[in-house]
Amino acid sequence: MVSKTLTLFDFSEGMDGKAWVPVDDVVMGGVSRSAFGVAAGGMGVFEGMLSLEQGGGFASIRSRPAEIDLSPYDGVEIRVRGDGKRYRLRLRTETYPGGVAYQVSFETQAGVWQLIRVPFERFRPTFRGRAVPDAPPLDVSSIRSFGWMIADKQAGAFRLEIDWVRAYAEDEG
Repeated sequence: MVSKTLTLFDFSEGMDGKAWVPVDDVVMGGVSRSAFGVAAGGMGVFEGMLSLEQGGGFASIRSRPAEIDLSPYDGVEIRVRGDGKRYRLRLRTETYPGGVAYQVSFETQAGVWQLIRVPFERFRPTFRGRAVPDAPPLDVSSIRSFGWMIADKQAGAFRLEIDWVRAYAEDEG
């Protein structure tokens, strides 16, 4: 049972979509594109077109760098409505763009709001889509950015609506 939460992003509270930056496969010659905005009704929307052309195959967004200490918490929970595709929630502990990302994949159900709760120990280190087995464990006291990614050869239009993102702590009782 969850004993406490910390709201990290709540798009119903007038959060500006400009606080998020797209990072798509165009950085390596691909042609995928994504955007992030806040829709009427206060939902964050990550959407775009994933293309496998020209060696591409990913689209992502990430929050602008910040310093967030989540050491009092056990994991992250998100409320999302997807399109039936698989997405990745990504955390970074470094501010420079080419570093290791810690990520976890989750499946969405088309048109259905879902609560997805992920303990920190499920996040796996990756670098440019490959596992990094010798990377240090995720340092939850030093989170610098959050993000979402779509990849895995899921070509076509995509849309992920995000209501909020929270850190949670389990009740020890």
